[in-house]
Amino acid sequence: MAKKPQQPTTTAVPTAPTSRIPRVTASRGVMIASYLLMLAALLLVMWEHLLPGLLCVCIGFLATRWFARVLTGGLRRIPSLGKHAEGWAGVLAVILVLLGPIALVTLLLSQAREYIVDAPDQYRELLDYTARTVLELRSKLPGEIAAYLPEGAAEIQRVIANYLRAQAGSLAMAGRAWLHGLLFSYVGLIVGSLAAVAHAPLLRKPLAEQLHQRVETFGEAFGQIVAAQFWIAAFNTLLTAIFLLFIMPMWGAHLPYTPALITLTFLAGLVPIVGNLVCNSVITLVGLSVSPVTALACLIFLIVIHKAEYVINAKVVGARTQMSVWELLAVMFVAEAVFGPAGLVAAPLYYAYLKKELQAAALV
Repeated sequence: MAKKPQQPTTTAVPTAPTSRIPRVTASRGVMIASYLLMLAALLLVMWEHLLPGLLCVCIGFLATRWFARVLTGGLRRIPSLGKHAEGWAGVLAVILVLLGPIALVTLLLSQAREYIVDAPDQYRELLDYTARTVLELRSKLPGEIAAYLPEGAAEIQRVIANYLRAQAGSLAMAGRAWLHGLLFSYVGLIVGSLAAVAHAPLLRKPLAEQLHQRVETFGEAFGQIVAAQFWIAAFNTLLTAIFLLFIMPMWGAHLPYTPALITLTFLAGLVPIVGNLVCNSVITLVGLSVSPVTALACLIFLIVIHKAEYVINAKVVGARTQMSVWELLAVMFVAEAVFGPAGLVAAPLYYAYLKKELQAAALV
């Protein structure tokens, strides 16, 4: 009887452990907790006036990521860096983002030094001009109305001094608020730039993973708003250039520093709503140095553009974020009524984020 050939024995080879990171599924309670924490954080930003810091966190994050991508491509061409190119690119990107605002402020202060030194002479010239204008009004108005006007430069200076003395507390508070906002803005820039180059953990716990998704969605909404705001700033700059270069010269008024004012309009216009107010306020002050009529024309321009930006902002942002003009306008008006100008700035961003979350949950 023939033997059956024995089957060769095979030894099991141990397989290498998979490198795939296990994904932790979140329960419904964890998801709800992440939504509530995100809501609390966004409301805290509005209640504690931290909106500049939040915006600068997003700006620092996006700017650092962009600089890092650009620098990585250039540094990889250097043979000595090799695989360390990405790390060095991140370090250089953080340095650029953090030192850029300091260099810009230093440059502006160096250019504005002569204006600061000449400020007393300009104040005296403005005071004399105002006194001459008031005296002309006193000679043309009825006596019972003219009696309420100051009699000369000394009287006008006394009125200004009394007003500043009465508003000293408000002015000091406003100054502290500006310093507070600048401080938190720069801290936000630091946080955003460092977060952009931080290494992500290999595994996040359920709540951390859900919060990471909330923050990612908020970042996507911010990116869309920034892209839309670029076109809004370009449109505002075009209107300002037409006003300063064509309309004002037709009236015989030429504003000084016109190229600088147009550049300021674009840079400040990148900040929603508030940037438009700031740059047009500067234009109005420059117009006041020419004549009161010129300042009045600039002020009318400020009011018209400010109101028109409601519709422009809603139209452009709505097209970028798939939101209707009417709903974004309604959100902007309500947010301004509740939180003031900060609500007007935050409304497009917050509503874009809310709608993205609702769309991700298939609720709208």
